[in-house]
Amino acid sequence: MNRREVLKMAGSMVLASRSKYLANAQNGADDPVTIRWNFEGGNLARAEQTRPDSFRCHLSGQVDQDGRNRQASWYYFRADHTKNRSLTFTLTDLTGEYNYQPNNGAVTKNTPPFYSEDRIHWKTVEELNYDEVKHELTFRLRVASDQLWIAHVPPYTLENFNQLTRDLANHSDVRLETVGKSVEGRDIPLITIAGSPDRGKEKKVIWLMFRQHAWESGSSWTGEGLMRFVISSDPVAERIRRETTLKILPMCDPDGVVHGGVRFNLHGYDLNRNWDVVDPIKMPEITAERRAIFDWVDKGNRIDFFLSLHNDEQNEYVEGPPDQKCFPLLKRMWDNWSACTTFAPTEQPKLMSVTTTEGKPGRMNVAQGLSHDRGLPAFVAEMMIWKHPKSGRVPDIDDRLRAGRELLQAIWKSI
Repeated sequence: MNRREVLKMAGSMVLASRSKYLANAQNGADDPVTIRWNFEGGNLARAEQTRPDSFRCHLSGQVDQDGRNRQASWYYFRADHTKNRSLTFTLTDLTGEYNYQPNNGAVTKNTPPFYSEDRIHWKTVEELNYDEVKHELTFRLRVASDQLWIAHVPPYTLENFNQLTRDLANHSDVRLETVGKSVEGRDIPLITIAGSPDRGKEKKVIWLMFRQHAWESGSSWTGEGLMRFVISSDPVAERIRRETTLKILPMCDPDGVVHGGVRFNLHGYDLNRNWDVVDPIKMPEITAERRAIFDWVDKGNRIDFFLSLHNDEQNEYVEGPPDQKCFPLLKRMWDNWSACTTFAPTEQPKLMSVTTTEGKPGRMNVAQGLSHDRGLPAFVAEMMIWKHPKSGRVPDIDDRLRAGRELLQAIWKSI
């Protein structure tokens, strides 16, 4: 099944249970333009009509368990009855806080919205204006179809993921399991991909995590590209399956993906912090993921390379744990990935501090936590959503899928 077919199937899913929408732009047409976000991954705080064909869209953002660190890094909505109309949208309520420091928000002139008329093909907006004083982004689109979808970056929903797992399940080298549940009871999946089981513990083990933060859908597209490549008949992919075992936590915040969250679970906890805290009630996602990893290593199994992949606005890098023994491995991986077409590091490889916020519990990311508790070679990578230096454009779905193939080969060469 090709990407168009996969996305077309994903586009058929609408969650009608969430009744959030705004109607109101008569325009002289039979039907008013209607703004909706009552579907999987959809999110706005509210939308209001300011002129006949203009809308002001307020981002809801998300705060942590203390009501701090507001992040407004995600929006996803649909305009109906749009055929042959020119529409103007202004995104507002963008400012927030990161690591307890105020900022002007993640949505800027460098993050043009993506739009689609079929939820299969996504393009970036070209005509936009960012108000540096009000911190608002305004853009205009001429729409040929009767529906228009708009998002911060191309969405990757649970329906996308479910289609992927259906395809993976048909491969003899793939095993699917569930290691726990989210706050709302959704599965925390674990995917194992491995050929040549007779080689046993001789095989190198690569452990990967994607989508710890719900807004970072590029992480999931990269993970899909990686998994579709490794199960393919490509000679390199077949060799990787023979020589390595892949353990993949592909959907670490399923609740956030469904609800259009940003970076916190439904209790407000950042799923790439709090790896120095054990709380199965407030953080069942971290609890399940940590237990799966520790069960693996405590049974005498190896982990030769652990990576959690993220998206960032303008930064692209790989960081290692606070353990000097890990630096040579980090440097090899950084060199190998830098030679590829989809990774353009903005920083040299480096090791992290012990925690992200000294003196405050609940601030270790996954690499810091795994290094601290089990001495694992755990790394975190960020990939930018701004215009990419190598491609000369804002990364799209095809770029992310390609990044997955290149990322896996870079890690494999490094170990």
